[in-house]
Amino acid sequence: MLCTMERSTDAVLGYKMSGDVTRADFQTLNPAVEAAIKANGSISLLFDLTGLHFEKASAWGSNLDFGKKYGDSVEKLAVVGDKGWERHVTKLAEPYYAKEAKYFDTDDDAWAWLTS
Repeated sequence: MLCTMERSTDAVLGYKMSGDVTRADFQTLNPAVEAAIKANGSISLLFDLTGLHFEKASAWGSNLDFGKKYGDSVEKLAVVGDKGWERHVTKLAEPYYAKEAKYFDTDDDAWAWLTS
């Protein structure tokens, strides 16, 4: 499941992922990201993965398409997590999903970096 974080703005979008992420989650995410890019030219993103259980296999194609379609318009990508694999995924995300990607242990640190 994908939920928009309250601290999101027009150009800095934050999403908390919990449970299993599905293709339907990308159908919610993509229009919001596309609208923000159209309005601002480029954006920054925060993905909080601390509640993530699994990404369904049916969502993998949508995930890759997301990076291909929007990666050049994402200036910064902050990934918040509590598992070791999330650090590695963040390194792989750059430059495919964003021009710059960084891992954080807390949302507050991630928001501070995104808005600096």
